[in-house]
Amino acid sequence: MDKIIVFGATGGTGRQVVEQALRAGHQVKVVVRQPETFNISNPNLKIIKGDVLQPDTFEDQFIDADAVISCLGIPKVQPTTLYSESMENIITAMEKTKAKRIICISSGAIDIPPKSSFIMTFLLKNVLQRIYKPVYKDMKLMESKLKSSKLNYTVVRAPKLTNGKKTGKYREVTKQPLRKIPTISRADLAAYMLKTVNDPKSYKSIIEVAY
Repeated sequence: MDKIIVFGATGGTGRQVVEQALRAGHQVKVVVRQPETFNISNPNLKIIKGDVLQPDTFEDQFIDADAVISCLGIPKVQPTTLYSESMENIITAMEKTKAKRIICISSGAIDIPPKSSFIMTFLLKNVLQRIYKPVYKDMKLMESKLKSSKLNYTVVRAPKLTNGKKTGKYREVTKQPLRKIPTISRADLAAYMLKTVNDPKSYKSIIEVAY
């Protein structure tokens, strides 16, 4: 049984993380701005009223945490500092409380895998990376902050997300050439993040997963 703190629990992937963690018997804390809107109930769940951009509302919760999982995201494409600012606050709080393990979501389209097909390279570079430029810019800053920290981090770069079922049949696709847009269900992404909580091989790594 692990003690896990989840940010972004009201989103699709974050909710899957919470539900699956509770089913596995873990003790879970979620940090949300409006606790009254979070409708999951479980004896092993504690709902914390807090804001990731206001560290004093959550940092004392890290004292006995085994792992922090961040599923934070923004609802639309726009200039943002949410990823980098939230991660800086989380890192600072973890270093204060001696917490070491963190897993967070980034995007698989930030970089173009070597030997990707011409069509996929064109699509990533000239479509996705242009459309999502302000988001990817902040995600890269978030990743750099983790790389500079002393934490045992795992950045999970996710592809296109679906609402499909948990299959357990995903694979790591880091640096593999792309010939089509990869996908993964939020349920399987959550399962992967939970699976890596106690996996030292995933420490200080950036990993991509997809079907």
